[in-house]
Amino acid sequence: MHVVAKKAAKSSSAKRYWLLKTEPESYSIDDLANEKKQTTFWSGVRNYQARNFMRDDMKVGDEVFFYHSNAKPPAIVGTAKIVKESYPDHTSWDKKNHHFDEKSTPDAPRWFMVDIQLTEIFDEALGRDQLSGVAALAEMELMRKGSRLSVQPVKKSEWDAILKLAKRTKKSK
Repeated sequence: MHVVAKKAAKSSSAKRYWLLKTEPESYSIDDLANEKKQTTFWSGVRNYQARNFMRDDMKVGDEVFFYHSNAKPPAIVGTAKIVKESYPDHTSWDKKNHHFDEKSTPDAPRWFMVDIQLTEIFDEALGRDQLSGVAALAEMELMRKGSRLSVQPVKKSEWDAILKLAKRTKKSK
């Protein structure tokens, strides 16, 4: 039992990889690029599974794909990194904010956010059509039909395959 606990503790500190979805008309990668220190808080997540990933699993140094959803085409457009671990999402307490939740309070927060910092904007967006032909991505959450989760874990092998594809599109220009 002692060995299992050590193994679990070790694995929880390993770098993880994520995909964050955003609608570019609400907040785009260019908006992130224009922020002070190219850093912002990732607020407004109102799905419990996505919230749990942010609250329980995202750590400083984890890497993130920035995904423009509801775009033509929907695409991975760059990368970011987690620079601050989860803390209560204050937008849920603001009655004027469209993410307001009357059941969330400063004393009993229901929703959490993390801070991210831009690391790269891809020269060419990687649309789902480009990703669907990559064998290493066949099991990726993003590629599952009907997958709508706005915060998704990404396997290291998927991360590497997408970065390789991004570099290939860069060289072909």
